[in-house]
Amino acid sequence: MSFWGKLGGATGGWILGGPLGAVAGVLAGHYLVDREVDHDQVAAEERDQKSLAFTIGVIALSAKMAKADGVVAPVEVAAFRKVFHIEDKDMEEVQGVFDRATYDVAGYESYARQLHDLFQDEPATLEDVLHGLAHIAASDGAMHEAEVTYLTNVAGILALDKASLRRAFGRYVQLPDDDPYEVLGVDPAASDSEVKRRHRALVAENHPDRATARGLPPEAIRIATSKLAVINAAWDAIRSERALA
Repeated sequence: MSFWGKLGGATGGWILGGPLGAVAGVLAGHYLVDREVDHDQVAAEERDQKSLAFTIGVIALSAKMAKADGVVAPVEVAAFRKVFHIEDKDMEEVQGVFDRATYDVAGYESYARQLHDLFQDEPATLEDVLHGLAHIAASDGAMHEAEVTYLTNVAGILALDKASLRRAFGRYVQLPDDDPYEVLGVDPAASDSEVKRRHRALVAENHPDRATARGLPPEAIRIATSKLAVINAAWDAIRSERALA
């Protein structure tokens, strides 16, 4: 079954509800799955909801962000498609969702708040959303000031801390006070063992396998892999600075 597997009825919108459900309803019977699903099982339905919420959330926030720098550049739409590896035959449905979110009267804040409510117990998933948005924002070779502001605001609504925002910016934005310790969310005065423990904890929390276990789509796994590279780059910088083995 393709990523945009077909199921009867407007299942996606019904499952999600809220502003994201209104956007998902554009699918008119198309639904985001890439695995066989038993809809008689509550656990399967919850897994479907998470997969759908994550993907529609990134679509909706991407659509709003694409206008943050004043224009929806073709390269930004292309980057979105690359992140989600959408096949040609599914592009019409995806474009419909993207367009609906772009012109929806609902602001990006309402989408972000719903994602926060759905994943407030899974901060790593919320950070994956932010990381995916950052990748799309930087797809035209630069992250514009308006996009940086947008991502900062979204991070605030998602209740993500400054370290999460730094990890999302990663290599895309060079800030004057870039600090690998801040990327890891650890005090520069921390001992070597404390820094090592923090790094190990972040690696465990953000390992791609954890995204799979949380019932997220393949896109979240690719995003988690990219985020892990940012975490490891910060650790490598600290390790080099402290001459750690």
